[in-house]
Amino acid sequence: MDLYKTIKEKAEGTYSEKRSKFLAFAIPVSTVDEVKQLVAEYQKKYYDARHVCYAYMLGAERTEFRTNDNGEPSGTAGKPILGQINSNELTNILIIVVRYFGGIKLGTSGLIIAYRMAAAEAINAAEIIEKTVDEDVTFMFEYPLMNDVMKVVKDLEPEIVSQQFDMDCQMTLRIRKGEMERLKERLEKIETLRITD
Repeated sequence: MDLYKTIKEKAEGTYSEKRSKFLAFAIPVSTVDEVKQLVAEYQKKYYDARHVCYAYMLGAERTEFRTNDNGEPSGTAGKPILGQINSNELTNILIIVVRYFGGIKLGTSGLIIAYRMAAAEAINAAEIIEKTVDEDVTFMFEYPLMNDVMKVVKDLEPEIVSQQFDMDCQMTLRIRKGEMERLKERLEKIETLRITD
């Protein structure tokens, strides 16, 4: 599996239930540090809200995730938010739902529905995109081999991440994980070329 689904950019949704207002924010992320920083920002920005709950999923394998109920009864906020991330098969996403209490208690099932609906609204407003899991390969070669290297680049169309041209040249290419083996095999056929990583 070298494909995964995420969102292109930040999106927002709202949901109201018995005067309680739920503001949902779906944000593309790639690290836990990013998640922590964003959660802290939203908690500061919406300091007057009763609860700032969230869930996130990271990595193409979708194995790194966490939920937070932020004072709501256990399992009534973070889990339904994560449920929406899962049912849309998304990753590298953080969904924060800010709740302004409207004076009427919703009960556990009411909360679960409200947080799920708010998260769904944010996802519905987002543009879902597919991304590839990419890997890099760095190699050295002598300048006269440039044509051979560029033929491989032209045939397999990897992204050129960096290149240095001297008598000894160095290049880093990025390609879909599923294509990496093929790329390395082609490069290894070029005499005296050395893959360094």
